[in-house]
Amino acid sequence: MLRVIVRSLCTRCQALPHPSLLSRPCSTSGSLENTETVDALYDLSVDIQKIRQLKGWVLLQSPAYVSQTAQLLRDLGADGPKVARVLELFPEAVLCSPDEMLAQRELWSSVCPNPKELVGIIEKFPASFFTSSCHHSNQRENIAFFRSLQLNRRVVAKLMASAPQSFSRPVQQNQVMVKTLQEAYLELGGEEANMRVWLQKLLSQNPFVLLKPPEVLRENLLFLSARGFSATQLLRLLSKLRGFVTELNPHSMRLSLAYSQDTLACSDSDLRDIVLRCPALLYFPEAVLEERIQGLLGAGVSLAQIIQTPSVLELTPQIVSYRFQRLKARGYSVGTGSLEVLNGTKKDFEASYSKLQLRRDRPLFNPVAPLAGDD
Repeated sequence: MLRVIVRSLCTRCQALPHPSLLSRPCSTSGSLENTETVDALYDLSVDIQKIRQLKGWVLLQSPAYVSQTAQLLRDLGADGPKVARVLELFPEAVLCSPDEMLAQRELWSSVCPNPKELVGIIEKFPASFFTSSCHHSNQRENIAFFRSLQLNRRVVAKLMASAPQSFSRPVQQNQVMVKTLQEAYLELGGEEANMRVWLQKLLSQNPFVLLKPPEVLRENLLFLSARGFSATQLLRLLSKLRGFVTELNPHSMRLSLAYSQDTLACSDSDLRDIVLRCPALLYFPEAVLEERIQGLLGAGVSLAQIIQTPSVLELTPQIVSYRFQRLKARGYSVGTGSLEVLNGTKKDFEASYSKLQLRRDRPLFNPVAPLAGDD
């Protein structure tokens, strides 16, 4: 009889929902999670199931500093949703000790004193902020180095955020690459008075240039010089490529240039001019160039138009097709008109399209203007 009663009670208990299961998603991990971590994250409205799927190992660690991490973000001005978003994107943040977090806050405040801006950086690049204390010494030395170059604080903060590896490594490696860039700039005819602005712009546009071997830069510049580019042209190209010249190599550039010249049927001099107006010809593989050129030709564009506006090759076939449709709907002939209207970002295109529309819709006479009468 007792066994029957117990069995019926167990069956009844199994049928009733357990309070904790209603409020917290269950773990699917075979290892034991740190319940304090899970509870603290849940209280912050963090999507724990998302963390389990992507970075479940974090929930197994002990100690974890969830409340301290959340408090640090609140002290900087982050509201509840922002705190939850940071912890969902980078749950490893809770494994940083309070001392490490305070050290990072002090470090980052030296280049980003505005708490609101710092919260914005942490939202986008949490891994750059919540980093190991073993990198603090290198970070400090690299900050001091880039500040000694008189770079804007925001540029230094952007470098730290988007390319944290360059600040975690020894400062000597960054010094070598920066010196190589400065020497190349001066050797190509750049003015020393403008070098700081040039370097700041280049690093801001492509922070990862710091992580490339310095010899790659010189090798690629020598190759382009051998192809007939003058020092002035190389300086323009280096600036337009925004440091991406360090990601190229002579072999791939040789193939891309050969295909472009054969397809566009242009001279060496004309090819150099086209490359200066469309540096993408250097780094796009032959297959990409073929797809884009053939796509334009198939849409009724001539080779002469492409040569006149080669920067259109920087657009993907999907973007070109969409913009062609928009223009044709307005009666614009892409086969006879300029391709310049296609160029630029979405914002640039919309501005050009709007001007084109205004020209088309403008009345032939001003209805408000007085009519000329007989004297």
